Amino acid sequence: MNIQPDSFSSSELQQRISKILDVELQEKEKSDALRQALGVIDLTTLEGSDTDERIQNLCSRARNFHTYGHGIPNIAAVCVYPVFVKLAKAELRNSGVAVASVAGAFPSGQSPISVKLAEIKYAVDQGAEEIDMVISRGLFLEGRHEQVFNEILAIRKATKGLYLKVILETGELITEGNIRLASEMAIQAGADFIKTSTGKITPAATEEAVLVMIDVIKEYHNRTGKKIGLKPAGGISEPEQALRYFQLIQHELGAEWINKDYFRLGASRLADKIIKLLLDETA
Repeated sequence: MNIQPDSFSSSELQQRISKILDVELQEKEKSDALRQALGVIDLTTLEGSDTDERIQNLCSRARNFHTYGHGIPNIAAVCVYPVFVKLAKAELRNSGVAVASVAGAFPSGQSPISVKLAEIKYAVDQGAEEIDMVISRGLFLEGRHEQVFNEILAIRKATKGLYLKVILETGELITEGNIRLASEMAIQAGADFIKTSTGKITPAATEEAVLVMIDVIKEYHNRTGKKIGLKPAGGISEPEQALRYFQLIQHELGAEWINKDYFRLGASRLADKIIKLLLDETA
């Protein structure tokens, strides 16, 4: 593991973000971008009050967005706790919508690796197609980076080749240098995606954190030719927020990242708001 911590100043990040987002999308560009953003959403419910009925209703929505017409796509995945994976898998059969599951001591990451791996195995055995794991920020902030790296490696192996999204919980990493370091560690340990947040703390996704993660992905791609995905998640409930992340990723990484293989948005309320906007345009 050859990783060098680095950082940008907040002011530099904010200046770059302002310059990128200062270019206003035209109406057709905005409409097209919203459709693309809808198609990369991981529609999520991760509440202690989740029930079978709630999961069934969520999956019914997820598999039927395309029935609105007007080029409206279905979303990329439904993300649930492991205990609901089997049900979600049955509800989404033949829909093209994947089943993702948080596993591995979500949201804290504060369990022994044996417990994390057992939960990962359970989610995989239940039929999960994608795993969203979270690193232990406690270990990371203590400087036990090798242990965090090795845990990601072990979980990577346990997923048996499924998509692995590694949640950094950027709001608890405190500094841009830590976000960069955690991003590099996750990628080197085998992450298919790096993801900002669990959605359980504030701040969750931020444009500054996403830009640091974009820079790491770009540098890795320049060195290796391999694309790594990015998933902003947590607190993204408004279409305008989704468009801003869309613009950042498109500008910095290119249009080839704007698909569900390399770009996801974790959200619970965003999809319905995007659909309302798109339907209002055609009314």
